[in-house]
Amino acid sequence: MKKLTYLLVLSGLISAPLAAIAEDSPVTGNIGITTDYIFRGISQTQHKPAISGGFDYAHSSGLYVGTWMSNQGWVNAGGYKANSSMEIDLYGGYRGAISDDFGYDVGLITYYYPGDKVAGAVSPDTTEAYLSLSWKTVSLKYSNAVSDYFVGWGTLGTVKTKGSDYLELNASYDLGEGWGVLGHVGHQSIKHISASDYTDWKVGVTKDIGYGTVTLAYSDTDADPIAGAYWWGTPAKDVSKGVLALSFSKSF
Repeated sequence: MKKLTYLLVLSGLISAPLAAIAEDSPVTGNIGITTDYIFRGISQTQHKPAISGGFDYAHSSGLYVGTWMSNQGWVNAGGYKANSSMEIDLYGGYRGAISDDFGYDVGLITYYYPGDKVAGAVSPDTTEAYLSLSWKTVSLKYSNAVSDYFVGWGTLGTVKTKGSDYLELNASYDLGEGWGVLGHVGHQSIKHISASDYTDWKVGVTKDIGYGTVTLAYSDTDADPIAGAYWWGTPAKDVSKGVLALSFSKSF
């Protein structure tokens, strides 16, 4: 509860500078809250709420950089790092348009989890390269881990998971009057650990309520929680099971 309270305070502290960002500024911001932080179909918070926020800088040339943070619970639960409750993402890339309807985005992202190293444990910190192609509100994105280990998968000194990849298809549709629907399907492959490969999917509905967007979405996977090791914590929880999550987000 103390960690969640701290994050609420943090979100309040960052909301003031976000609100001061001019509409024509190259800097944008975002804040959000959700009942469950789901990433590629896997709960990052042991099925508990999360608060997030971030900033992006986009140059007129197409170059951009950004950062985003959220609370998480899997790093501690999995024994990868002690005293770890945050995720900090750092990313940058280049995006452009091929035509009015077609676009592309290429870049690098690092997922960093502050905390104390655990002797003999593989680092969960991960860097991926990505390429995305979009057509109107449909996008196809490919991500590939360029760090030695992908989010803690592997065995120190013997099995590395560099080259693990994720392919995803995302789509949204505007229904009018602030309503929309979204869909997603993706496949995660873990290099040298095929038992942990899985496919995930999501369907949801969104509503623009004027001062932000509310999303209700159901996510699920075909992961084997035991053979794939998607069973963490004390008591152990299946972090790959189907989840209905309610979220609120605001961009500035």
